[in-house]
Order: sequence, then structure tokens, then C-alpha cells
Amino acid sequence: MIEAFGASDPGCVRANNEDYYLLEPSLGLYLVADGMGGAQAGEHASRLAAETVRDIIRNNSNAARDQLVDAFVEANYRVMQAAEADPHMEGMGTTLVAALERGEELLIASVGDSRVYLFEQGRLRQLTEDQTWVNEVGRRLGLEEAMLKNHPMRHVLTMAVGVSDQLRVHSYQLQPSPGVQVLLCSDGLHGVTSDQEIEKTLASHDSLETKCRQLIASARAQGGPDNITAVLLRSS
Repeated sequence: MIEAFGASDPGCVRANNEDYYLLEPSLGLYLVADGMGGAQAGEHASRLAAETVRDIIRNNSNAARDQLVDAFVEANYRVMQAAEADPHMEGMGTTLVAALERGEELLIASVGDSRVYLFEQGRLRQLTEDQTWVNEVGRRLGLEEAMLKNHPMRHVLTMAVGVSDQLRVHSYQLQPSPGVQVLLCSDGLHGVTSDQEIEKTLASHDSLETKCRQLIASARAQGGPDNITAVLLRSS
């Protein structure tokens, strides 16, 4: 069984919120999407991708480990279709990260730079790997972290839902012990709030709701330059 809470905030700079999250405990599905695109396109992309994943999981009784990845592939197809059908939606896309409860396992899938963290035995660990220029190109070139933080390519994604026919989905399987916390978040949180601050918040004895609110407040206190979304799970 999983306890869950989620919250989203536009941040301190942007007028609209292109992030979207879903909590579907009846399906065992928890998801965060961070949309991109002009006008309302980013908001449309994140919602469409999230709801597609939900619908595919809901209508598919198959408990195979790859069903979450298959749902991501379908979401990619539908976002691309929507962009092709409406000139105002051209160029839209979204990151996507999801956790799916299947028995004692938690299946994780991710595209882009929204992240999943594990908090276990007092320590925070990043589970997912960012699909970004910084992570996949800059670090492999040996560029120093201080340089990467200010590099002009630092915000460039190497993969997103709705951008290419060839979707690379990272997938993981977990068997979380009771009390383990799993954080799904957009880069509006992890991009400005330190791992130490996240770890400190998750280590408290507060409710999941309070922790989510504190994480968002922490990102806003750092200037909140982007939309901020946090979904926090705890196994029992």
C-alpha cells in the first residue's frame, strides 16, 4: 500500500503553470509532467501525456513490467498527433515521470529531466537519469560542474514526449520497504533546491502534505524561476 500527496505551484516568475500531476491510487499510478511550448501548448502537452498514460493503464489489465513504457510510447504518439493537427500547438512537448504500483514492485519510467528520488534510511538518492545536454553530453566531455551550471545549453533536453518518433524511455523496478519515501518532481524543484534541503525535509516527521508544501516553499524562496511540482509517496 502507498500513501501519496501531490502539489503544484506556478512559481514566482511564470504566469501560467505548464506542470501537471496525477494521483490515481485505484490504479497505483502517480505521475508528474512538465510541459513546454508557446502559448498554452505546454499545458496541453503535459495534461494530454499524463491522461493518456492514465487511460492506457486503466484499460490494460496486463501486469507486465513494460506496460508503463508502452503507455509512454502511446502518450508520445498522441502528443505528436495533436501538435500536427493544430498549428498553435506546433513544437509542444513534455517531460514525463511516473510510478506504477504492481504488487510489491514499484515500476518507474521517465523521459526528460523530471526526476524520481528515493529517501531511505535517512539518505536521499536520485533514481532517474536526466535526459539533458548537461548530463548526456557536457559531463561526458568532462566539463566541470561549476561550468555546467552556467552553460548556455544547461536547459536543453535531449529527449521529451511529443518531439520525436524515436522515444527513449528510462525504466526501473523497485521493491520499497515500509517507510521508504519516493519523490517525483519537476525541475522547478530539483533545479533550485539542493539535495541537502530535500533530504532535510523528507527526514522530518511531518505529513506528506506538509513536506510537499515545504518543498514548494523552499523552491519559491530560491526565486521560483519555473513551475514547481512535487508528488511524494510513502510505502507502508
